Amino acid sequence: MDQKRPDEQQEAGIEIPFTRIDPTTMQRMIEEFVTRDGTDLGEVGCSLEDKVRQVQQQLQDGRVRIVFDLTTQTANFVPRR
Repeated sequence: MDQKRPDEQQEAGIEIPFTRIDPTTMQRMIEEFVTRDGTDLGEVGCSLEDKVRQVQQQLQDGRVRIVFDLTTQTANFVPRR
């Protein structure tokens, strides 16, 4: 029986290259992500713009990917392994 770790199950979905998403849509997706309750992006007191830049840099560096979950119909930013 093939059992996945819980965190792997949560990451199941379709990876969407960030370069294929309209820049305005990407901006809004990142803003929504960084303003979620419980999101920890490092420095306390960072501005929204700083947090958005951090996520954009992580996408460009390949440290983060966008995964679309077909079950919940939501997209999420997921660290690469």
